[in-house]
Amino acid sequence: MACPKIVLYCLLVQLMFLCLVPEVAHGQGLKVGFYQKTCPNAEAIVKKVIGEVMSVAPGLSGPLLRMHFHDCFIRGCEGSILLNSPTHQAEKDAAPNQGLRGFQTIDRVKTALEKACPGIVSCADILAIVARDVVVATGGLSYNVETGRKDGNISRSSEALNNLIPPTANITTLKTGFARRGLNVKDLVVLSGGHTIGFSRCSAFSNRLYNFTGKGDPDPKLDSTYAARLKFQCKPNDVTTHVEMDPGSARTFDVKYFELIPKRRGLFTSDVALLDDSQTKAYIDLQIKTGGSTFFKDFGVSMVKMGRVGVLTGTAGEVRKVCSKVN
Repeated sequence: MACPKIVLYCLLVQLMFLCLVPEVAHGQGLKVGFYQKTCPNAEAIVKKVIGEVMSVAPGLSGPLLRMHFHDCFIRGCEGSILLNSPTHQAEKDAAPNQGLRGFQTIDRVKTALEKACPGIVSCADILAIVARDVVVATGGLSYNVETGRKDGNISRSSEALNNLIPPTANITTLKTGFARRGLNVKDLVVLSGGHTIGFSRCSAFSNRLYNFTGKGDPDPKLDSTYAARLKFQCKPNDVTTHVEMDPGSARTFDVKYFELIPKRRGLFTSDVALLDDSQTKAYIDLQIKTGGSTFFKDFGVSMVKMGRVGVLTGTAGEVRKVCSKVN
């Protein structure tokens, strides 16, 4: 039986519409080895630059890892954290991102890639590859990074301010925030393990030391000896001092972060909150008992999963020539 012409017309219109819709689904268009033909040495170039940086500035490992986190959690993994704003209203200008460092390192990587393969490797992909490479440089396991992201062209400080999960978050806020990005409870506890490397500004946790309930009191869930040491390092209203998130091991990717949490020595409220859920607590207990038997592999799996959040691929987005500005 012949189909009415109007039906055929509608089907053609729908097909044309689908072809025009940008690819923004989780991970759609990403694959390992995306640049194998167009820039075969891309990952080797990134690794070389990061190796040079880590040899003289190992303290940048934590900030470079968190830069990828902070990018993916706002608008997805599309490099908007790197954009500058002449009026200081980009994501990087938001208060939660003031502790990020290493933007010059990303620029250095981009310059090397542009020299080898002009206009090919996106800044969003650079962030993902760099995150993997600093994990490896600090003692973690390597994992395959999916690439093929394009760069976005919108960056708003208000979005970062309102949507980044704060270090004061409780377990409900944490689980909800991760679920919104398609990440589950295991991803939450595994990726929290990234706090094993890096430093934090005092202002991110000072409420736990001086005014936890608004009465000038400390957080009762914070070990008193640890709190005393933090008070020595961080005076009230200190916005410049940085302290280790994983004391004594802040430049080594290991499981000591998990060992500190049951001892009430997690730096952030969001760290100790992991004890308030049976699944996250069980994961912490397992890593402590087995010396991190699964954490290192799990971290790579969850990083790959996070790296698929809200990506731009195909005809969506662009490949920036300079990571701090749109083309």
